[in-house]
Amino acid sequence: MEYKDQGRFLMLLGVALLFVGMVAAFLGPVEVYVFYLFREGGRLHYEGFGFGSLMFGNIAVQIAGYYLIAALCLPLAYGHLRRRSWARSLGEALLWAWLVVGVPLVIVFVFMLFSVKELTPAVAALVLVMLALSYPLAPALLLRFYRGDHVRRTFAAGETDGSWLERLPMPVLVLGLLFSFYVLVLQIPLLFNGLFPLFGAWLSGMEGFVALDFAILSLTFLAWGIWQQRAWAWWGMLAYVGLWTASALVTLLGTSLIEMVEAMNLPPTELEIVQGVPIRGVHLAAFVGLPLILTLVALLLSRRHYRGNESLTPAGLEMR
Repeated sequence: MEYKDQGRFLMLLGVALLFVGMVAAFLGPVEVYVFYLFREGGRLHYEGFGFGSLMFGNIAVQIAGYYLIAALCLPLAYGHLRRRSWARSLGEALLWAWLVVGVPLVIVFVFMLFSVKELTPAVAALVLVMLALSYPLAPALLLRFYRGDHVRRTFAAGETDGSWLERLPMPVLVLGLLFSFYVLVLQIPLLFNGLFPLFGAWLSGMEGFVALDFAILSLTFLAWGIWQQRAWAWWGMLAYVGLWTASALVTLLGTSLIEMVEAMNLPPTELEIVQGVPIRGVHLAAFVGLPLILTLVALLLSRRHYRGNESLTPAGLEMR
């Protein structure tokens, strides 16, 4: 059957991804210079800035975000420009994952951007418009595009390598990306005195670091099982995400912002600033709880792909 070749649009999308990836790869190292602006003697220095301060963690997370964007966009750009069939599967899975975690990530990005950068009104307005389009309009349109038969057949007519990535069921691929991302997210509280919510109480200091270490190692192991399509990993992850969601919500709903920032042991200058922020525990509960609840829904919807021990990773494909 004839189909409408979408190669031109794939090339435009690939060029756009290449541009974004290259800009992010450029900004990552350059952003390190901001640390020098805040160091002692720097133009933006204040008493208490350093490892453990809110601004230090803010800058570090922003730099890591640039590297993550580059690590995702550059391979996707190559896949679209060369019409690699795995690029369609990976692009679609990333869009579904973005619909799960996009809202809090957009809010965090806006907070970090406007707290560090001095933007003109025109640039600030442009950034806000682009962020508004990035969720959910653009993901919805791109998902419709990727799932179209013409696009699928255009990719299939290009270079195919039969990789295990494109053969994974879409729910498995989405979950694997989500939990791999959450492993990275759990590194962030290490920059803020090991802040850890434990069913109504905040752990911090050495207790928080130990709890985070256990949570990171457990999640990494379960995420490996999710990629391998192991039934035990599905049940383990269901319990893990359920407990994590309950612990976070109970803690955030029963606490105030002041209690949380005191556990972070911020310097006095930052503590005064944060105390004036009109945010309550219920706001943070919605911020954290929404993506976790959506993750639980995605996990439940994927149940049929975890009924046995068959794997679609390279080892599993060789057995086939």
